[in-house]
Amino acid sequence: MIVSMGIHIAPAGVADFHQVLTDHSRYWGERDLRSLHLLALVQEFGSTCLVARAGDGIRGYIFGFVTPDGTGYVHLIATRDDARGTGLGRRLYTAFAEAAERDGARKLKAITSVENAGSIAFHRGLGFDTEIVDDYNGPGRAMAVFHRDLPLNVSRP
Repeated sequence: MIVSMGIHIAPAGVADFHQVLTDHSRYWGERDLRSLHLLALVQEFGSTCLVARAGDGIRGYIFGFVTPDGTGYVHLIATRDDARGTGLGRRLYTAFAEAAERDGARKLKAITSVENAGSIAFHRGLGFDTEIVDDYNGPGRAMAVFHRDLPLNVSRP
């Protein structure tokens, strides 16, 4: 568990997963991404599915896993509406990268829609290379694909 500034980053449990879904709009606004939240990730990859908890609840989370080829894949990362701009996303990514390295990862990968300018800027700020891959998510569905080597040594600008 990582503790800093009253926020504890620790592995997510089933109750955390359900709380994130209950508070979905606090993390994602009007976008309904509940179908991307897979409880199996939390149950099967507990060391790389993390929540950032404070006295007032879960402020952010990152769900991912390590692939057999040594890639730490981030499936979802979100911060609550009142925690944005605090560096929490960077802290979650750092905690994920450390957990992924312990599980054998040598690199990181994530994806987002090509329209998600905020996510693209965030990942570039973490030193990820970005590639737009046509048909990545099916015919006519290009995605921005991020990748970078570990370790992830980032500090808040």
